[in-house]
Amino acid sequence: MCICRSDPSGRLSFEGKLVIHATGVDFSSGQSFAINMDQLELYEDLGKGNYGTVKRVLHKPTKVLMAMKEIRLELEQSKLNAILMELDILHRAVAPEIVEFYGAFFIESCVYFCMEFMDAGSMDKLQAGGVPEEVLARILASMCRGLKFLKDELQIMHRDVKPTNVLVNRKGQIKLCDFGVSGQLEKSLARTNIGCQSYMAPERIKGESVGSLGAYTVSSDIWSVGLTAIEMGIGQYPYPPETYSNVFAQLTAIVHGPPPELPEERFSANARDWVDRCLEKIPERRATYAELLEHPWMIEDQSRDVDMPAWVAFAITQRDVKNTQGGDQSLQRPQAEDPPVDVA
Repeated sequence: MCICRSDPSGRLSFEGKLVIHATGVDFSSGQSFAINMDQLELYEDLGKGNYGTVKRVLHKPTKVLMAMKEIRLELEQSKLNAILMELDILHRAVAPEIVEFYGAFFIESCVYFCMEFMDAGSMDKLQAGGVPEEVLARILASMCRGLKFLKDELQIMHRDVKPTNVLVNRKGQIKLCDFGVSGQLEKSLARTNIGCQSYMAPERIKGESVGSLGAYTVSSDIWSVGLTAIEMGIGQYPYPPETYSNVFAQLTAIVHGPPPELPEERFSANARDWVDRCLEKIPERRATYAELLEHPWMIEDQSRDVDMPAWVAFAITQRDVKNTQGGDQSLQRPQAEDPPVDVA
């Protein structure tokens, strides 16, 4: 367990790990990221992530737009550990499929993270009507490469894979974000069930329902990839509408019902097989990231010319039209983030 100390000088010290202060963050590795509030011009709110709100800001010295997450501190060890985990991952996770980290600083009771601004937003707002198969394959390939990088290089599971945490920019790049609930791999197991229940694998839900620690493997994230794939492909959460606002019905459907599938009339046999391999109910039978990336559907994607910027521009237009007309995409996806219930 990490020990954190806050002192009157405006420093938040994670013993042996890093120190966050008003002008930046210093890691024990010797690497520093210097940035502060005086350098930033604040714009609109972008939304909420784990433990905090996110705002668009301009870094005035460099003219770079950034996404700044504000976390109001309640000095509880669990929250401080989550802050440390996310900062640690952000500064080590340098990969094309992971949001770039610019710096962090601490003022009074708040920690601020500055990260790459993905100007098209998150996939939960860009999937109205469903994503075309070729675009879907390109998005999922990026996701799997990013998740495989976290597992292989940093020994980390994301543990909160869902469309909200898949970001897009107008260049058509796809990047993962929000690692505040990520877990270090411990002999390939993590022993806490954190994350969004709507995308939890059956074994995670069953573990919670009997009050166990819910040990699970990396394959639990792969289940979440499969559900995310279907939601993006059809434009709505894959389980029936009656489960959206009823957590008991939702979790029961995940544990006891058949896994959802991509519709045969809209998607190829290879696409459907790829998703089916993610949504095996028995964890040991699920594909690995390496197997998913070597699947014929992903091989096809490598040989295709997909105009991702054009699709992003179209998706943004569709989103803006829907917002202007008062459409509510939240009606197409689960509302509840309730505590676990017994579905055994």
